[in-house]
Amino acid sequence: MVPALPLQAETVDYVAILMRGALRIAGLGVSAFLVALVVAAVYRWYFRQSASTALGAFAGVSAVALYLNTKTAFASVVANQAAIFDAGDVVFNVAAFVVAVALGAPGGRAGDRLAVEAFAFLGTREVAGDVGQLVTAVGRVVAIGIPDEIEDVEGYDPVPEETKAKMHNKTLLFPRGLTVPDLEARVAARLREDYDVGYVDVDLDESGAITYLAVGTRLAGIGPTLGPGMGAAAVRADPPNDAGPGDAVQVWRTDPEPERVATGEIRGVAADVVTLALDATDAERIAGGDYRLLTLPSDPSADRQFASVLRGADETMATVTVREGGALADGTIGDVGATVAAVRPADGPIDPIPARSRPLAVGDVLYLVARPDVLRGIEAAASAGGGGRGGGESED
Repeated sequence: MVPALPLQAETVDYVAILMRGALRIAGLGVSAFLVALVVAAVYRWYFRQSASTALGAFAGVSAVALYLNTKTAFASVVANQAAIFDAGDVVFNVAAFVVAVALGAPGGRAGDRLAVEAFAFLGTREVAGDVGQLVTAVGRVVAIGIPDEIEDVEGYDPVPEETKAKMHNKTLLFPRGLTVPDLEARVAARLREDYDVGYVDVDLDESGAITYLAVGTRLAGIGPTLGPGMGAAAVRADPPNDAGPGDAVQVWRTDPEPERVATGEIRGVAADVVTLALDATDAERIAGGDYRLLTLPSDPSADRQFASVLRGADETMATVTVREGGALADGTIGDVGATVAAVRPADGPIDPIPARSRPLAVGDVLYLVARPDVLRGIEAAASAGGGGRGGGESED
């Protein structure tokens, strides 16, 4: 009969070996998790963007591989244990690598999240990604997340899609204690400054979440200031003394005999090259030629001055049609809440600079000068069943 005691001893030894191996594998898994966490956090801090999941897994596996290689080399050289392909060691190494891959990826994600939360808590201007509720609750900042849907502002040139893509998944951080209007103003100023956009139209709710965001940029150059049928051309000429942008001039050809070929307005002077705004046909005909200019006495062009001022302001011009059932259908010009430059009735001539007491009728087209966010509120009020928010008093 076989004694029971030796069999029991062998079983206890076998279980102990498995327990020690499992604990070592668990320790290597924790090490892989921590190494991936640190690597992802450093990557976020240095590059200001999220590390890929593969980087975290690779960092965890590398840490485990470094430990196993060092242990094997130490055992071979110092302890004279050369059994590299021992079945138990192979199983242990494979299990360790599997655990390292399994824990390295979540470790990378945890490190990235930890870095984002740390930056937000320390008051960074912006971070890529969302900020946790705990940081916004106990931290010193209010986090404003940029939504995926970014509209174009009517009356402005569209912002390139590449610029909009840079705004996506960003969280802007602001000090606590600001009112909703203050936050809206700061969000608009931050986006204009950081992403070089011309205008930002943003609405926030009471919780600080963006409910509407639109961006736009203004056209550069003199093109927007040219009226219908007008063009611009650069010619070589000797401008008269003290002649500059805004002066009306006659364009004369001197060879083979003096002849007036066009009349235009100086828009720019650089050495002997003068940029003229004139009729489109004349601009095409004289472009690139060599002429003499004769300054004409004239008042500054009102339309050009208006276009120049409007291009440098936050306001833009748009048209709104009064619809049946809208809040403006039974109102007056004074109820619009913006500058009304003119009204075009459904039947009748245009009424420029209307009085505040002028009644509005269904079908009236209003030519408005206002900020885009105010225009949105007026459009909603003019539509059937519309409400919306206007802003300010009209400046007629």
